[in-house]
Parts: sequence; structure tokens; C-alpha cells
Amino acid sequence: MTARRIDGKAVAAALRARVADGVAAFRETVGRAPGLAVVLVGEDPASSVYVRSKGKATTEAGMQSVEHKLPETTSEAELLALVEELNRDARVDGILVQLPLPDQIDERKVIAAIDPAKDVDGFHVENAGRLAVGADALVPCTPLGCLHLLKAELGDLTGKDAVVIGRSNIVGKPVALMLLAAGCTVTIAHSRTRDLPAVARRSDVIVAAVGIPRFVRGDWVKPGAVVLDVGINRIPGEDGKEKLVGDVAFDEVQHARAVTPVPGGVGPMTIACLLHNTVQAAKAIAGVS
Repeated sequence: MTARRIDGKAVAAALRARVADGVAAFRETVGRAPGLAVVLVGEDPASSVYVRSKGKATTEAGMQSVEHKLPETTSEAELLALVEELNRDARVDGILVQLPLPDQIDERKVIAAIDPAKDVDGFHVENAGRLAVGADALVPCTPLGCLHLLKAELGDLTGKDAVVIGRSNIVGKPVALMLLAAGCTVTIAHSRTRDLPAVARRSDVIVAAVGIPRFVRGDWVKPGAVVLDVGINRIPGEDGKEKLVGDVAFDEVQHARAVTPVPGGVGPMTIACLLHNTVQAAKAIAGVS
């Protein structure tokens, strides 16, 4: 038995096509394109590449892309002032401040300063709270991408046993809440969970988001389970160059029903869901359906 590779690029492309249709409809109704502002502080190579990808995808979807690149020495007060300016800008429907931020800036203060209606990353405490109580909210993009992939693979998730390995505010907690809302029975686990392999082994769905290379082994996965690997870890390759691996030992879980590869699995969904969130935010702000 060989597990099916879940093609995140294909699912993301389909979602981006729907987003483009939504952008066209919004432009026709409101008379302008939705706008996404992305703020990058410093020159972190991975963040810079990600911001460029976001800008390109935003433009390809027909939206307005606004990028603010600030020096590493930017103060917290300066960044907060920019966020407030973007909050007031009627052309901007979504605000994303790329993380991580330099040490002199408190990430929590910056996230809290973003207008929740424009918080397309879904990190603001108001959106996190609305997600927790089952109200409409802008939700984090990677967990939303996970849900899209699972529904594309399994359809109705009602009654599935799911384990989320990882408890971060960015992935672990929100994806657990989304799975719960979708009707799953959810266990939130982490690297210190007692007898974690047994917890994972009873699950129909495994979402690995713990940040440890190849942490989930083959004997943790029961035959027929669906495994989503959110991890992106850089390790030395045999040729001396870095290579990307996930949190799952991919070659060991081929008895699963399906598994996401790294790269090419969950990753492409993150930007597609960011575009989706921006259109949803624009429609809510403009008061159109």
C-alpha cells in the first residue's frame, strides 16, 4: 500500500481561482479591488521570500498589493504608527505584519493594534475568541488550509478522531478548534504528551505541527489515516546543502490513506487562504455578500 500524496498545489490553485472570481465580483459591486497591505521589518531571507510570494499572488488574483519594507532598526512606536495608518486607510482591507519581528518590538502589541476587521492572519485576540466560541471570524491561514485539504480528501469530517500534535496559537490551537467545529473528536497533543504514539495511532486524522524534523514515525500512524504535515524544517542534506523536511517521517507512513508532502502540501494553501481571508474581510467591511 502506498499513501496518496495530497497535492496542496492543486487544491490551492482551485481556491485561488475562486478567490479571483470573488475579486471580480467585488470590483464590479464596489468599484475597486480589495487591498492587502503586508509589512516586513528587517531582511530575514525566509520572510523576504514569503512576502514577495504574497505580493505576486495578491496581484495575480486581481487585488491591490501594498508592501511596506522597514529597516531592522524600526522602533515599536514606528511600527505601531504604520499599523494605525493602515487601519484608517479605506483602500486597505487586510493587514499582515510578517513575523518574526526584531527583538525590540513586542509582537503581541503589534497584533493587538491591528483592526480585527482587517486581521487577515487571524491572530488578533478578538478573532481568536470568536473562533473559540464558534462565531464568524477571520481565522489563521495555515489551519484554514488544513481544513480545506481534509475536506477535499475526506468530505464530511463528522465523527472522525483527530489528533493535533502541537499547541501553538498560530496552528495547533486554531486547527483543533476548526476540526471540533467540523464535527471531529479532537485531541490536542504535544511533544511531552504521555504515550504520544498510542494517542496518534487511534486517530483517523493526524495534523503534525510540532516543529521537530520527522517527529511522527511510521508506527504512530494506523492504516488508512490521513496525515497533514505542517512542519517546515531545514536539515543538512547528503550533498551538504540544506533540504526541507516535515514533522512526519514521510517514507515511513506509506500505509496511510493519504499524506501531505513537504514541500508542496500544506504550504501552498497558506497564501491561498490569505487571499481568501482578504476578500472575506473586504466584503465584510464594504457590507456586501
